[in-house]
Amino acid sequence: MKRIKVQRTIVAKMLKHNLMKMLVVGLIWESTIGHFSRGEKTEFESASVPECSSVDSSHYSVNGDDNLGYSKINRKKSSMDVWNLTSQKLLESFPLDPIGENYVRQVRDCIFSAVQPTPFKSAVKLVAVSKEVVEDLLDLDVSITDTKEFIQFVSGASVLPGSVPLTHRYGGHQFGVWAGQLGDGRAHLLGVYVNRHGTRWELQLKGSGKTPYSRDGDGRAVLRSSVREFLCSEALNYLGIPTSRAASLVVSNDVVKRDQFYNGDVKNEKGAIVLRVAKSWFRFGSLEILAQSGETELLRKLVVFVIKQHFPMINATSSNRYLDFFSQVVTDTSYLIAHWMSVGFAHGVCNTDNFSILSVTIDYGPFGFMDFYDPNFVPNTSDDEGRYKIGNQANVGRYNLDKLRKALNPLLDPKQQLLAEQILKGYPDLYQIKFMEFFKAKLGLFGHDNNDDYLIAYLLKLMEDTRADFTMTFRHLSEITQQQLEVNSISEEYWALQDLARHQKFSHWVNLYLLRLKRNTMDSDEARRIRMKSANPRYIFRNWMAESAIKKSEKNDFSEVHLLQKTLHHPFNKQREAEEAGYSSRPPPWARELRVSCSS
Repeated sequence: MKRIKVQRTIVAKMLKHNLMKMLVVGLIWESTIGHFSRGEKTEFESASVPECSSVDSSHYSVNGDDNLGYSKINRKKSSMDVWNLTSQKLLESFPLDPIGENYVRQVRDCIFSAVQPTPFKSAVKLVAVSKEVVEDLLDLDVSITDTKEFIQFVSGASVLPGSVPLTHRYGGHQFGVWAGQLGDGRAHLLGVYVNRHGTRWELQLKGSGKTPYSRDGDGRAVLRSSVREFLCSEALNYLGIPTSRAASLVVSNDVVKRDQFYNGDVKNEKGAIVLRVAKSWFRFGSLEILAQSGETELLRKLVVFVIKQHFPMINATSSNRYLDFFSQVVTDTSYLIAHWMSVGFAHGVCNTDNFSILSVTIDYGPFGFMDFYDPNFVPNTSDDEGRYKIGNQANVGRYNLDKLRKALNPLLDPKQQLLAEQILKGYPDLYQIKFMEFFKAKLGLFGHDNNDDYLIAYLLKLMEDTRADFTMTFRHLSEITQQQLEVNSISEEYWALQDLARHQKFSHWVNLYLLRLKRNTMDSDEARRIRMKSANPRYIFRNWMAESAIKKSEKNDFSEVHLLQKTLHHPFNKQREAEEAGYSSRPPPWARELRVSCSS
């Protein structure tokens, strides 16, 4: 008890002085989901685990609640001195890990540990910034990114007044196996900012050093994975897909050792940090760890907090609030995965700890966009069994939601538990409806036709047989005229359609498609093409583009990072520089040999 009291005193002082988180791809549903073994549960260093307790907010000098960051003056701030973060609401809402020392350990009865980021030893360089995130989300004038104060902030070298850096404790099912405690092993939640529009954003550094949840890791992220996360999170946003955002990317000369493909070939890489923002970083695993540990009251407190903070449509005092919450997450998750599928995006590691409670895309790792259409596309070389192949993402979503349902069971009475099972049974239909909605839009179809699902499935099968490019097949259908399709006049400009036209049944599909388009009343071919081009991007963040930018970045040339950032900001618009770079051309032959792993 004496040790605990001393540790609490240390934490309080640290916080006070701010020293220191299906057919084809979903139309056919498997009746069961296989269990994939990935070995035994991860072992952690043994350590005494004292009970956590609520921490008196008087220990913190954080100047108010989450509205601290709200600016009633509709102008951007040009100095970090007048821009504030706060951690108070999180600290007031949840018990905090009382241990102030930063060492790997099992943690219980709390949501967060207070841990200060670890700055790089070498000088850091700011190599990319999202002007839109900085200005539109965070109310900062982009000119501030040139200042020393900003670079210190986004590299973890300084902590702003009001910020108490936190690392989040969560667990998760990884590749179908309960992995126990996981948590923010290399991320620090700097605080909350409420912008001039009243929108709440949580700012988190990724790659900012060791935490109690680092396990055997070093708490760092390398340049290649950081470039990929920075660009892809922004890319998905401009494709209209819910996602975390990336504000900045800094790189250092600190050496980070990585065995990229787990084959014993350890290399020295550059360390990097991404400042990323989201409305919340809570994930399915945030609830699972509490349910698995029997921390029912803390589980209840977390779910009520999430409902009040992020689900205003739910009555937080209703006896069915947990059911309503689960129902909304089921719906939103089905929509998110259907949206991924519509652009050929595979997350790569759909573990429950990587699934957001708010159904936004988080934790970018070995993701990938399909080049040629393949429902068995697996972007992650570490996924030996293909559990997270693109065609299985919808099924994995259901599996993960079932784990969330079980985590909520301690809060539900027997009748509500049965109702939760019924809610989950509705997931396939929700997914199917949204999947069809997206793909009908991609084909420019109005209204309802009983054969639309057949038309879409037929096209995807032709694409699979011919290995036609997923993105450009739909884009070229958006650009070619109906007359050109009717007479089979497909020039090299439409190279993806030329590949598709090699199939002996292509003409039959075209006839069905043209007949269906005629049922679009009050429509013109020009209007169809305009509409379809707004639903079918010309540019996606392909692996070969990422690799090209990474190779240059490793030589301190970030020109392609900037070009890709500019291109992916307007993915539906044809752009001269992007065309010259070949971003809408056939992927180069060497792209087929690219591999991406969990190592980052």
